[in-house]
Amino acid sequence: MKKIHSHVFTSESVSEGHPDKVADQISDAILDACLKADRNAHVACETMVGPDVVVNMGEITCRNFQKIDTAAIARRVVKKIGYDTPAEHFSWDTFEYLSHVHGQSPDINQGVSRAVKEKQGAGDQGMMFGYATNETESYMPAAIVYSHALLKMFADLRHGGGEFAWLRPDAKSQLSVVYEEGRPARIDTVVLSHQTTEAGARKRNYDTIKELARDFLANTGLITPKTRFLINPTGKFVVGGPCGDSGLTGRKIIVDTYGGMAAHGGGAFSGKDPSKVDRSAAYYARYAAKNIVAAGLADRCQIQVAYAIGVDKPVSFCVKTFGTSKNGATNERLEKMLAKGEVFDFRPYALTRDLGLLTPKGWCYEDTAAYGHFGRDCFPWEKLDKVAKLQKLFA
Repeated sequence: MKKIHSHVFTSESVSEGHPDKVADQISDAILDACLKADRNAHVACETMVGPDVVVNMGEITCRNFQKIDTAAIARRVVKKIGYDTPAEHFSWDTFEYLSHVHGQSPDINQGVSRAVKEKQGAGDQGMMFGYATNETESYMPAAIVYSHALLKMFADLRHGGGEFAWLRPDAKSQLSVVYEEGRPARIDTVVLSHQTTEAGARKRNYDTIKELARDFLANTGLITPKTRFLINPTGKFVVGGPCGDSGLTGRKIIVDTYGGMAAHGGGAFSGKDPSKVDRSAAYYARYAAKNIVAAGLADRCQIQVAYAIGVDKPVSFCVKTFGTSKNGATNERLEKMLAKGEVFDFRPYALTRDLGLLTPKGWCYEDTAAYGHFGRDCFPWEKLDKVAKLQKLFA
């Protein structure tokens, strides 16, 4: 009998109320406001949150920036998330707000602001990664997809109030998925830590969380009678959010991307305008990888692209299909195709144009800052408009 090759892979997600995600959402909401005021704004906005305080720092060059009320934006975001109880030491209407934002360095600006827009240089050096896999309908790894979805389900229940008013905004999930022959076979363990009110910290409520999680994940077809559920395993989770721990923009880069299944170049996303290629090129690399997999050229695809600051074309590409390529789409052929720029144009100006990153329609950057930047069809980098061209090219 043939031996089945198996392994376990684990990914985590954090909710919109996690301190780091609070910071990400504020930074991206300020970015949205800047791009609305000035589509050529250069933004690198950082946010720090803690007990009863929100601080903004970073570089912002934007016409009429003095008219943008960043304090009001921060309070709106925090209120939307659900921090509305001053007794918890972090509430939208009581926190102290500080701002120490300054303009972009002229040395950086001269590389990204060109008279000929098509020659726009990259806003920084670095390498970015995009990834896709056909193991789920969203072309994302199973563990991170279901970790995100589980927390989003509980957030929807919390926002609905009523019988779930004892749930509070801060939460973390973690799923361990068993793979057999490279495909998700079952979920081994689910860890869920969800903040509650003091009155909600009861065994019966934890049992309710467990049953809701089990019922929700049953739809994946990966739950078995042996699946373990660990709910608030410390025994209690009442002190949470920015009161329980500080939060910073860009500290959840693995949650934001592929849950550790793919490589990461190290650059964070939130609070950065598209001239920062550590955001925009990571989006475009996902776009390319997803279309390659959807075209049937590989079951899995990881693309690395690297840039030099102020230079308008990538300095290198590296493609890995992990032995799953088809129709002659070798790593080398895919790399040459990307380098030519005929199907996917990785120049900063072109990728920003192709994805509409300066003029979002039907989405905003704040939307990206919780529950993952990838795998949600509302974002333009998830579109599959290059499949037919790729199939013809590799026919």
